[in-house]
Amino acid sequence: MKELLDKISSYNLFNYLLPGILFAVLSREITTYSFLQENLIIGVFVCYFIGLVVSRIGSLIIEPILRKLAFLNFADYKDFIAASQKDSKIELLSEFNNMYRPLTSLFILLVLLKVYELIESKLPILTDWNSYILLALLLFIFLFSYRKQTTYIIKRIKSKC
Repeated sequence: MKELLDKISSYNLFNYLLPGILFAVLSREITTYSFLQENLIIGVFVCYFIGLVVSRIGSLIIEPILRKLAFLNFADYKDFIAASQKDSKIELLSEFNNMYRPLTSLFILLVLLKVYELIESKLPILTDWNSYILLALLLFIFLFSYRKQTTYIIKRIKSKC
């Protein structure tokens, strides 16, 4: 277990594991849902996966909304790569900056989970569909994450050509 934790980068810790643990703990406190696990090893993987989902929602939904609202502005990707090669701190600053997106997503998702819980109490039929709704949402999230990551790789390749 220690060897596995040693291999997890600070990016993974702060962008996946931390938000996953916080989501699991806080959701148990503010809703009737509990994502915490008895088994520590399974719990770490579940929290990591939850954090990954939280992060992807931040990347796919929250960030684009904030950009459309002009709350966030980004430099052109080619400029980012060129500047990163000249100033190594930009990558580090970007990593810390990216930590705030999953945390923002985390708190929005906790509010949405509470709202879903309230809707579910009014429409008990949703309880029978929870697994299907969750699977559909996860499929959607990872399908679009795959597309976004592929686009990111293509941009990086093109910036080097």
